[in-house]
Amino acid sequence: MSNPFTNPTKKPITEDGVYDNAERGLANRNSGTLLETLALDITPSGAHYLLTHFDTPILDSNKHLLKFDGAFKDPFEVTLSEICNLPKTTMPVTLECSGNGRTGLSPRRYSMPWEYEAVGTSEWTGTLLAPLMAQANPNKDTVEISFTGADYGYDAGVGHHFGRSLTLEQILNLEVLLIYEMNGQPLLPQHGAPLRLLVPGWYGMASVKWLNKIEALTEQFTGFQQIQTYRFRKSVEDEGLPVTQIRVKSLMVPPGAPDWLSRDRCVDEGTVIIKGRAWTGMGHKIAKIEFGINGAWEEAQLTGRNGKYAWTGWKHEWKAEPGQHILQCRATDETGEIQPIKPPWDLAGFGNNAVQSVNVFVKSRG
Repeated sequence: MSNPFTNPTKKPITEDGVYDNAERGLANRNSGTLLETLALDITPSGAHYLLTHFDTPILDSNKHLLKFDGAFKDPFEVTLSEICNLPKTTMPVTLECSGNGRTGLSPRRYSMPWEYEAVGTSEWTGTLLAPLMAQANPNKDTVEISFTGADYGYDAGVGHHFGRSLTLEQILNLEVLLIYEMNGQPLLPQHGAPLRLLVPGWYGMASVKWLNKIEALTEQFTGFQQIQTYRFRKSVEDEGLPVTQIRVKSLMVPPGAPDWLSRDRCVDEGTVIIKGRAWTGMGHKIAKIEFGINGAWEEAQLTGRNGKYAWTGWKHEWKAEPGQHILQCRATDETGEIQPIKPPWDLAGFGNNAVQSVNVFVKSRG
């Protein structure tokens, strides 16, 4: 048996549409949002997408400590109870996995086979990180702040706790939060209980779960999940650019009734109300939604959002005529960024924000 801890196996060449036992295992451990819940402003906690790199730590909230360490002038430890007594903020935030849409790329990356479902919006409750950072008082030569979770495992033979970093400027500009509640209830173990980071407007990898250490660094953070992955690369040799803010994207609630296996849809002819959600990074607004019918585009109606970092609702009346149709949707944000028809290719399958396509058969009433 090959030992993956001392002699990690190279990821195999993939075949589009074909998945092996390891990839199916990842799909069984992790879960995507039910697309029908896109009709809701807030995703129910049990339906929110989930990606866990290693095992889910089962931590005692009564004993949990968050440690401010490293190049702080006034390092300290704080309990969860003390964090909960700090000024409270509740914020609806849309989170999306950076690998969402990976299966739509060709050739695709050997990894978690996400299609569209790795996105969700919750009401997150916690406290702003910035005041605690000020209390810890980073030294003047601090370059970055790293965030480390309790989860531990191996990737490419490298053992590590999941960790990420941000600059001081990013922490101030991104309204970073320490989170202990999700949709009005204590965090569930799989969503980072008892404490996690939340970085609004960025892909989900930045929002470290099971957070137990914040460290001020005088050199650039070199953690595996910061340097070895979560970078847009065109080749193995390419150093790439870091994955950061969410790209503009939209999805529709699939209309009608599904086929059990293909998930293709069946609707009756006539007026069909199509609803969906659109989102983008950095708190930018969605400026326009277009609804596509067999490649012809019509502008849809925006129905608003309930927070700066939350997705925007939209709807459209479709005059469904009998036959086979391909429905699509695409969003444009206030910066002018627009969803592409074809996905931007990336070696690891990150950041695929190409338009969603839904196959629909319309039945005649006659």
